[in-house]
Amino acid sequence: MSKIFDSATDCKLLYSSPAQNKSAMILLRSKLLAISQRLHIHPLKQEKMLLVASEILSNQTKHAEGRGLIQLWQQPGSMFDLFALDYGPGIPNIHQAEKDGYSTSNTLGQGLGAIRRSSDEYYAYTQQGTPEQTKKWSGTAILARFTAGEMSDANHVSESMAKELGNFQVGMFSKSLSDNRYNGDRIYFHKIDKTLRWVHLDGLGHGAEAQAATDNIAAHITHETDMDSLLTAIDKQLINTRGAVAIFGEIASGNAKLLGVGDMHAHLYDQKQLYPIAFTPGVLGREHHTTAPAQSKFGKKYTIITASDGIRRNLDLRNFEGLFNSSPQLIAYLLGNIMGRLSDDQSIFVARIK
Repeated sequence: MSKIFDSATDCKLLYSSPAQNKSAMILLRSKLLAISQRLHIHPLKQEKMLLVASEILSNQTKHAEGRGLIQLWQQPGSMFDLFALDYGPGIPNIHQAEKDGYSTSNTLGQGLGAIRRSSDEYYAYTQQGTPEQTKKWSGTAILARFTAGEMSDANHVSESMAKELGNFQVGMFSKSLSDNRYNGDRIYFHKIDKTLRWVHLDGLGHGAEAQAATDNIAAHITHETDMDSLLTAIDKQLINTRGAVAIFGEIASGNAKLLGVGDMHAHLYDQKQLYPIAFTPGVLGREHHTTAPAQSKFGKKYTIITASDGIRRNLDLRNFEGLFNSSPQLIAYLLGNIMGRLSDDQSIFVARIK
């Protein structure tokens, strides 16, 4: 049986800090070394990670005047991510900027090229602000991904995760309101044969009781044969808890199905438009209306985004031009940091067929 991934154990924000000046590298270096040693990352790969972090912070200091942040994440399949986001002017031609020797600041121009070469996976997205159109965000986002384990194991770890997900790509963002011990938002996902299924929950409120409501849901994903019975089983389990709202998603045989209860939201991107999807009112474990699934033909490169109400729902292609063609994980990180509310737990799940 393939693994059921759980955001509580497989999606961890390990470090997040503003990147205001060069002194931020001292703290980041210390944190990075401690985490990489705990995850048994090979010393040579640790050096590459430190180089990437140094280049990212240097770029943010020079080009964004320190208006940015850098985060360290652990993701499914022993993946370790450095994610950087700044609020600078953006890069006019990012493909040119990724070439060695290119510079706009009279430096050696090794920044983005060094980051790309040193990372196991590398993704970047940039957007420039214009006087004619005010956008929610302009700047640059960079995701540098590394596989944990010994150097000799790195390819095996990456190939194992690719085999686990098959023809699907996913991205997760899950961040608690204030106390990292408790997060009422929860994502479970599971791929079996040619089907990807996930349950995205938001326990009412936040803190320990909200998290308790979303615990121990994983087994239902494999035990129930369809999404209606999955919803019924989870609804029954939540009766003696605070309750939760939820989205149930499934992609199989070129079809996508979404079933939801309560104040959560989803979007489907078909390479041309971004379609918002709302769900029936109610709370699982308490009372809710009869649900009707949203269904769609799901071709290659289609992208589905599900989000808790800790993420603002007014996504607009004009505010994030080209983003939804990027890596699902980069999409999750950027939207989580830009569109997140500061008054609630926040979570996003992004799914795509390769």
